[in-house]
Amino acid sequence: MNNDDLRTYVSALSAEISFEEGGQYLTVLCGTNEFRKLMERLRYDAASDFDYMFCLSGLDWKTHFQVVYHLESMKNGHGLVVKLKVNRENPEAPTVCDIWRTAEFHEREVFDLFGIRFKDHPDLRRLFLDDTWGFPLRKDYSDDKTIVQL
Repeated sequence: MNNDDLRTYVSALSAEISFEEGGQYLTVLCGTNEFRKLMERLRYDAASDFDYMFCLSGLDWKTHFQVVYHLESMKNGHGLVVKLKVNRENPEAPTVCDIWRTAEFHEREVFDLFGIRFKDHPDLRRLFLDDTWGFPLRKDYSDDKTIVQL
């Protein structure tokens, strides 16, 4: 499918989504209510068959967090980006590691650096840092002991 066909297809899957313009991939903005259902449909429907999640990353927008998923269908040759808005006060997102195995490592990394908890993740623990650290990629993070200001 090209991006126009993907837009039509994804629009029919959920009423809770919108689209972001520009960029190489079609980008879907999604809320948490229908997120899991949308991701399962993207993975398991034969028409989409997004069988490969090649990137998952976190962003801090000061007012909220965002988790960004890059998906690709190896069979169909199309790609898609899904962006999930996450509440800053209770940073929790549904896991997708049962849908795409590669998400397991990436979700641990986002948890370690942003503190976003992935609900039902089988092994959500710090990846690089120990529990004495905060979450260093948050914009409100400060550490006067280990970070030298220039």
